[in-house]
Amino acid sequence: MSRPVTLCTLQWGDLSLEEVCVKAKEFGYDGLELGLPAHLDVTQTDVGYYQRILELLERYDLKVYAISAHLVSQAICDRIDERHKAILPQEVWGDGDEEGVKERASDYLIKAAKAASLLGVDTVLGFTGSSIWPLLYSFPPVTTEMVDEGFHDFSKRFIPILDEFRKLGVRFALEVHPTEIAFDIVTAERALSAIDYDPVFGFNFDPSHLGYQGVDYIKFIRRFHNRIFHVHMKDVYWSDTPTEGGVFGGFLPFGDYRRFWNFRSLGRGNINFEEIIRALNDIGYQGPLSVEWEDSGMDREYGAKESCEFVRMLDFAPSTQAFDAAFERK
Repeated sequence: MSRPVTLCTLQWGDLSLEEVCVKAKEFGYDGLELGLPAHLDVTQTDVGYYQRILELLERYDLKVYAISAHLVSQAICDRIDERHKAILPQEVWGDGDEEGVKERASDYLIKAAKAASLLGVDTVLGFTGSSIWPLLYSFPPVTTEMVDEGFHDFSKRFIPILDEFRKLGVRFALEVHPTEIAFDIVTAERALSAIDYDPVFGFNFDPSHLGYQGVDYIKFIRRFHNRIFHVHMKDVYWSDTPTEGGVFGGFLPFGDYRRFWNFRSLGRGNINFEEIIRALNDIGYQGPLSVEWEDSGMDREYGAKESCEFVRMLDFAPSTQAFDAAFERK
């Protein structure tokens, strides 16, 4: 049985949920990964609100498979500044006081878990932010104690959140990504250790954020085989020759040809999706394959439709027997 192919709605926040449903159905998707706050108001306490969301999706023969809280959860561990004001709901930003923003972002993430429960969804995806990301490549050199404090800050803020998720029967899937507490295999392992390997904490696997860093994204699947709660299908191109911007990008905008790497529509970058599917089959992952479409050089509707077709062409069920078993006579 093939896995459901879903569309992440974060990149479609300028459209209403119904407009996204129309397009997703036309493009061939099975369902949606609902992006907050544009397409789901988790501050709603009326059960009827969530029922109407489900009814809307049902009219277009779609289902909701996950909730994306990336924009808000980024603020939980980050150093807060004007960038966050641009992406946070006003009720989370408030007066912009750093500790207040972090506390309200934490409460909002718990509300997202409650909303997921009411929608029959068991996974909320998101970021964590990181108080120590700015220290990654630093001079004077960062101390071990400073890094330790960053992981302690993460555990202090997220353990109470995970306790609430557990009560609701919902899991949190961190998208391992630069600027988060975990951005590669080493830091993902350390993040798990920091929250004492809480079983409701896992990962949203997105190879596009690992490949250009030089992280073995296939090994990531196998290393964290019991923690892959969700999968983003997103491609990225990186150059095999030196570039003007280099791996740090030179403050150039996405899409600029001088960058070392840029996100691409599925199948048009460097990610080996064949090996990803095989690794997901090996670990028994049967969850959605969610297209998070980002390509600065392509029309998004063309890209979203093409990407859906690409995933369907690529995905396959694992074999139930060795290929040479048919040689044997009974």
